[in-house]
Amino acid sequence: MQTVAVIGAGQMGAGIAQVVAQAGIRVLLSDVSLEVAEGAKAKITKGLLKLVEKGKIGEGEATDALARIAPVGDYAPMAEADLIIEAATEREEIKHRIFDAAGKVLRGDAIMASNTSSIPITRMAVSSPDPARFIGVHFFNPVPVMKLVEVIPGLATSAATVAAVKDFVARLGKEAVQSEDEAGFIVNRILVPMLNEACFVLGSGTASVADIDKGCRLGLNHPMGPLELADFIGLDTCLEIMRVIHASTGDSKYRPAPLLAKYVEAGWLGRKSGRGFYDYSGEAPVPTR
Repeated sequence: MQTVAVIGAGQMGAGIAQVVAQAGIRVLLSDVSLEVAEGAKAKITKGLLKLVEKGKIGEGEATDALARIAPVGDYAPMAEADLIIEAATEREEIKHRIFDAAGKVLRGDAIMASNTSSIPITRMAVSSPDPARFIGVHFFNPVPVMKLVEVIPGLATSAATVAAVKDFVARLGKEAVQSEDEAGFIVNRILVPMLNEACFVLGSGTASVADIDKGCRLGLNHPMGPLELADFIGLDTCLEIMRVIHASTGDSKYRPAPLLAKYVEAGWLGRKSGRGFYDYSGEAPVPTR
């Protein structure tokens, strides 16, 4: 692949753009406006410069990677792309609009992919011009650090599309696992219900934020407690994933915790909003309950 377009320049989209550019591939980075896409490139620049300062990459490598990232303000330039990756917010109606618009410029031999963390691929493929060239490619946050990528074929995805995407993942220096097209796929089907259960435990008054997270760090040997991790992922994203899994399976064990929904309604979304299960306004996070 010579050119990859990334739609959505938030934390995930910017991370994908960075690792693709570092792998020697040209990137077209877009968002709701050219200004937002340019702002994302500025953040990528800061991140790469920090890596240079720490001696993890050379200055020339950073310069070359940044030169490969071109912010764009509309879909027209994506006609050049071999692969278009959607990395927008985890709202299905938004993703369908993106696929419909990007599909109008998608080359006849190019692939369209979604970075969705939970929404079934087959259902979204109906908005693409060719479901055989539509696939899920789920990166993990932070993208430059996490080695895993889930590859999720839809019902109509061709074997050639799967092979091309796995080759692409390997070129990025990452490891691929393949999942059937079921809500939540592999990792989030296991992980997010655990985070949701931690919200139930907190909401029932069983333990405090600090003790729930300490218990899981020490008792399960996890590097981060479930409530801290939920804050890192984004409580709105966790809630949307639980809603998708619950709606897709019809199983009550996946119902979203009321406390999780309440925090999202309050705008307490975790690190990105400055408050979730922890308050991030000071030098160190402080549990809010």
